[in-house]
Amino acid sequence: MTNKHSSAPRKLRTAGLSQGHPTPFLLAPEPEERKSIAQDLGLGALRKLRFDGAVHPEGHDGWRLQAKLGATVVQPCVVTLVPVTTRIDVPVVRVYSRDADTPAEGSEIEMPEDDTLEPLTEVIDLGAVMIEALALNLPDFPRADGAALDESDTEDPAEDPFEEEENRPFAALQALRDKMDGGED
Repeated sequence: MTNKHSSAPRKLRTAGLSQGHPTPFLLAPEPEERKSIAQDLGLGALRKLRFDGAVHPEGHDGWRLQAKLGATVVQPCVVTLVPVTTRIDVPVVRVYSRDADTPAEGSEIEMPEDDTLEPLTEVIDLGAVMIEALALNLPDFPRADGAALDESDTEDPAEDPFEEEENRPFAALQALRDKMDGGED
């Protein structure tokens, strides 16, 4: 028996999707593709990546993509630069609708309240949705266990760094002003 997910194309033509039932998909990129995605996202490695879900009919002419993204990523620790492995398991939802605004090339638009809403186009690019969801869910500041910033070079937090005359930003201007005011008497 064949798995109906494994042969799912990466791009689905919306005109060819069934209005009567969901269209399942499963994307599990091979090692070479994961390596390419890791390079594009600036990762040390992308050990696993799986995007599994379905595109459901939504209303008259819309579509709802519901999926689960699973990934194991390796990034450098922001403190020590040692590799940090993170597991990502998140739901992914996109709603494709004719009501969504399509921005003109080079124009600015406000972010809608519903961040799952996408303009309905002729094709739903599952690979692009997978990579976007991965990029949005990467840790911003990965840290190795026990990694902390070295605070030995910082001053005592109880001391006000602007107490000393030379540390105040406008101390030199004040001294010059005082000197000029004193010279006119």
